[in-house]
Amino acid sequence: MAKTGVLSSHPTAGARAAELKKELQKLVKTIVDDEDYSVHTIDQAKAALSALRELKFHKPSTGSLRLHEPPSCPEEFICPLSKKLMSDPVILSSGQTYDRPFIQRWLKAGNRTCPRTQQVLSHTVLTPNHLISEMISQWCESQGIELQIPVRHGVEEAVTEAERHHFFSLLEKLSAAALHQQKEAAKELRLLTKNMPSFRSLFGESVDAIPKLLVPLLGAKSRGDVLHTDLQEDVITTLLNLSIHDGNKKLVAETPMVVPLLMEALRDGSIETRSNAAAAIFTLSALDSNKELIGKSGGLKPLIELLEEGHPSAMKDVASAIFSLCILHENKARAVRDGGVRVILRKIKDGVLVNELLAILAMLSTHQRGADEMGELGAVPCLLRILRESTCERNKENCIAILYTVCRNDRTKWKAVREEESGHGTISKLARDGTCRAKRKANDILDRLRKGVNITHTA
Repeated sequence: MAKTGVLSSHPTAGARAAELKKELQKLVKTIVDDEDYSVHTIDQAKAALSALRELKFHKPSTGSLRLHEPPSCPEEFICPLSKKLMSDPVILSSGQTYDRPFIQRWLKAGNRTCPRTQQVLSHTVLTPNHLISEMISQWCESQGIELQIPVRHGVEEAVTEAERHHFFSLLEKLSAAALHQQKEAAKELRLLTKNMPSFRSLFGESVDAIPKLLVPLLGAKSRGDVLHTDLQEDVITTLLNLSIHDGNKKLVAETPMVVPLLMEALRDGSIETRSNAAAAIFTLSALDSNKELIGKSGGLKPLIELLEEGHPSAMKDVASAIFSLCILHENKARAVRDGGVRVILRKIKDGVLVNELLAILAMLSTHQRGADEMGELGAVPCLLRILRESTCERNKENCIAILYTVCRNDRTKWKAVREEESGHGTISKLARDGTCRAKRKANDILDRLRKGVNITHTA
């Protein structure tokens, strides 16, 4: 006589077992009969078997749930990333199942591989795993556990299949021989990625999407053809739109030829193209890894050259990109080497974009050669004038910080500071009325002036 257990004595468990067997039968039939069965089908069959085994050997508790001895959760119900029971299981293109919020976080960080298998993902569409979800619900019910209903925040509007098909058809047009087709497709992708965030995320679903976007520019370059400025503008602006999406930043920057094409656009494009290329670099540089990649690729030099040209419509984007890149210490040395101090100081003296450029100069002053160049190029009188005349507290903070560093490196510069203090009391006023940071630096300078040991010796 067969042993009686949970499956025979517990009607609810018996009904669940019957459902699982029926589902398992379908899955096994698919595996046996269909030569093109997927790995996902095997995973589903394994999950069904595991759940069936759990039901077979589980004995319902006679009392309330014991908090100090939580029931052992089947491995198939655990998210490989969170190591916790999944509340919203989804299937990745690798066939592996994860809890939605954790795999979304993984993808948003710019990763394009499966965390478990390290397989490169063909796309990043997440498919709900209804079978596992139902099995988890049943298991939680049998254990007396209340399953938390997943709450999704900031979910973008879903892309329809028709929109998805249209998107990929536009990518194919970019590879067409006819120039007018390339231009039409590039223009439409620019508008779609500007107005519909969901289209930005579509570029992250296919490893070929961004390379296909670049085809018109790369093709013209390889053939030695004249580059059509309107086509370049649309492609570069689309890259800017894509880089706004956090999940795309790493993917865009690490796609071969993206950074070189942005650098070319900074030098050779229309002024709008150049401005958008600078804005794209600024947006991409939000990630430290991208700061390093862009810096090593020589991205600072064309930015500094464009800053020197001084196109009003591009200046802010260029300054923002340089500032963001120079947060990385290695890029400060590159900016100094590429003539950044000379160009920035000249613009400040001319009264151009003073607030933004002073902030960059303050960063570059922490580099030894940068501080030396500032002293050599006459930064001290310029900084003292700004300190005396400016009403912007942030500018005063940056000026006094640069002054202190430059004078500390070259003691001959203390003479000008002492004369400014004697004639206008500029440093004392800042030490009295400035921000905390400005007061601290101003008092450090006043201490040096009072001691006067090294100052009088070298003045």
